[in-house]
Amino acid sequence: MRPTISKFLALGATASAFALLAGACGSGSTASGGGSGSDQVHQMYTWVSTDNDRAQWQSFVDAAKEKDPNFTLTFDGPAFNDYWTKVKTRMVASDAPCILTTQAARAQELSGLLEPLDSYMEAAGIKASDYNAAMMQGMTVEGKVLALPYDAEPDVLYYNREMFEKAGLTAPSTSYTTEQFLKDAKALTGDGKYGMAVKPLFLGNAAGDFGISFGGQVSSDGKNTLTDPKFVEGVQFAFDLVHKEQVAVAPNAADNDGPAQTAFTSGTAAMIVDGPWMYGSFEKELGDKLGVAVIPTPSGQPRAIIQGSGFGISKSCPDKQAAFDVLKELVTPEVIGTVADKQGTVPSVASAMDNWAANKPEDSAAAVQALLDNGTPLVTTTTWNQINTSFQQYSPEGFRGTKTALEILTDLQNSAG
Repeated sequence: MRPTISKFLALGATASAFALLAGACGSGSTASGGGSGSDQVHQMYTWVSTDNDRAQWQSFVDAAKEKDPNFTLTFDGPAFNDYWTKVKTRMVASDAPCILTTQAARAQELSGLLEPLDSYMEAAGIKASDYNAAMMQGMTVEGKVLALPYDAEPDVLYYNREMFEKAGLTAPSTSYTTEQFLKDAKALTGDGKYGMAVKPLFLGNAAGDFGISFGGQVSSDGKNTLTDPKFVEGVQFAFDLVHKEQVAVAPNAADNDGPAQTAFTSGTAAMIVDGPWMYGSFEKELGDKLGVAVIPTPSGQPRAIIQGSGFGISKSCPDKQAAFDVLKELVTPEVIGTVADKQGTVPSVASAMDNWAANKPEDSAAAVQALLDNGTPLVTTTTWNQINTSFQQYSPEGFRGTKTALEILTDLQNSAG
């Protein structure tokens, strides 16, 4: 899950200091001020950027508590973008929470903090095959499972149904070519409105996601592959949407998600690439106007990255078995299904998909399922945070046409290794 307003579908990320249960404020201060090992077992360090993030974590706690009235868990943490730096210092403190969250994309980066779960899973009768295969691949480092996923979120193309209808365009289906997408984006641009909204970010955004949809990958065999020709071609296609095709407005490096997401929900832009985790937030603004489609590819055959997050145990935890006993209650099919229904996160277990799809348009659900069926794991390297930060800094130059995708990605590849 990632997300930054982010989560569709309410789908990826999440945290700002708070705690979820009654009395959580007290537990939150205990988490930073010293507590017993038992306290640490029932504490989680995570990201809390938005109200949507808080609601998501609360949903996990409430669902687990409904199944087991004695279940307790409090949590706090910084905003999403700060989490990946602060977690490295928080988890080595003597009073660190035992449970922490990670994305599949960050499992490599946080591997030094995360306790391998294989033996605990075996003792509890939990199998890796119980969960989405792409997510488990991302959560496994050097053959060891470091976290159990609660979602499996393929990045998607959101579109405004009303704007498509008014322009006389056919809504995207589960087969959408980049050629047709560009024609649609041009037809939707004019009178102060644009076909597309873009962010400065790498993934959960046009740039990196087109790199993937064109057939590229961000890494292979533990090494960054940012200069792979197919990946470069896709990123350049996204850059060209602004400076060449003029169907989008160039972002600023400091924008993060906000301006592009606001452009989409306000009707200034007809489409945006984002995570399914944003579905709930977008639906609140757009209602029945909200549509979900596959990310365009040159061939029309769906291909998207599958992002997602999960729960792990800190290596510093004084009672890892007790912590796993708490963790496993968060990733049962029942709890994951309840959260999928309430929050819209695409579940990491196939049996919970009906919960997620229950109140969503059939074509939107079909698009997400098509992407799950044709998804590729997001497997990264230990320098992923550096790559994301640098891309956000320099991508506006690509969107404005002052640098090519190859130049930017080569610089990132060389600096990140």
